[in-house]
Amino acid sequence: MEAYDEVAGEGKGATVGVRIDCAFAKIRLGMVFTDRELVSKSVALCHKLVEEGGDWERRNRLKVYEAVHLLSTREFKRAAELLLDSLATFTCLELVTFETYIFYTVIASVVALDRVTLKKRVLHAPEILSVIDDIPDLSDFVNALYNCDYATFFLAFPSIVDQLSTDRHLVEHVKYFEREMCVVAYTQFLESYRSVTIASMAAAFGVSEEFLDAELSRYISTSRIHAKIDKVGGVVETNRPDAKNSLYQDAIKKGDQLLNRIQVGLLNRIQVRPL
Repeated sequence: MEAYDEVAGEGKGATVGVRIDCAFAKIRLGMVFTDRELVSKSVALCHKLVEEGGDWERRNRLKVYEAVHLLSTREFKRAAELLLDSLATFTCLELVTFETYIFYTVIASVVALDRVTLKKRVLHAPEILSVIDDIPDLSDFVNALYNCDYATFFLAFPSIVDQLSTDRHLVEHVKYFEREMCVVAYTQFLESYRSVTIASMAAAFGVSEEFLDAELSRYISTSRIHAKIDKVGGVVETNRPDAKNSLYQDAIKKGDQLLNRIQVGLLNRIQVRPL
């Protein structure tokens, strides 16, 4: 760290490119030692330096560096955007291999993207298609989800979780990923039905009815899935939220907040004079 500071310090005469490269090196050191504060500061420094005159290649490398950092802090949506933006320009082999980069891109995308965008930007991307078959079960995992082949999706799921469990950046978020993917899969299935029997849904996912009942109960109770279970009839009934009612409630909430701010502002302007 002292050596990098010496090279890239103010008044040392280093070019902007050299200073960016030193900041990249600090990011890698921070990732090795799980020093997220160092990584965050170095990413912010890179953004500043890039605006001062960073070249096109370093701008694209910064996207990958920042995306990997965002994955480690569970910001999958922003990470997916950055990873997808740099698909055609990836050169960060000093940070991750191309296969690992594609793995990160697909994992972040299945959590963050809707089904239509997933097909357009991931399933049809030439860069992803070129290596996805070299990554164990990844192709089955993402294609089965898109094609609603939930039994194959659940068969590939454990392998993906095992790979996440051995990744230094994603190991802390395995449980989160499991929950999010289950919600995505169950919600996608239930969107096609007003009601469906637990038996037929369990058969579609290749799991037991007891397991599915426990899973759905957990996500329904936390409002992650909008449905209810009729235990007597053995049926799952979807309960989609009313979009108009949701907008109405949101408008009321924002109106109340605005009125509160106005009242506080008026009170602050009133000067109470002593009798």
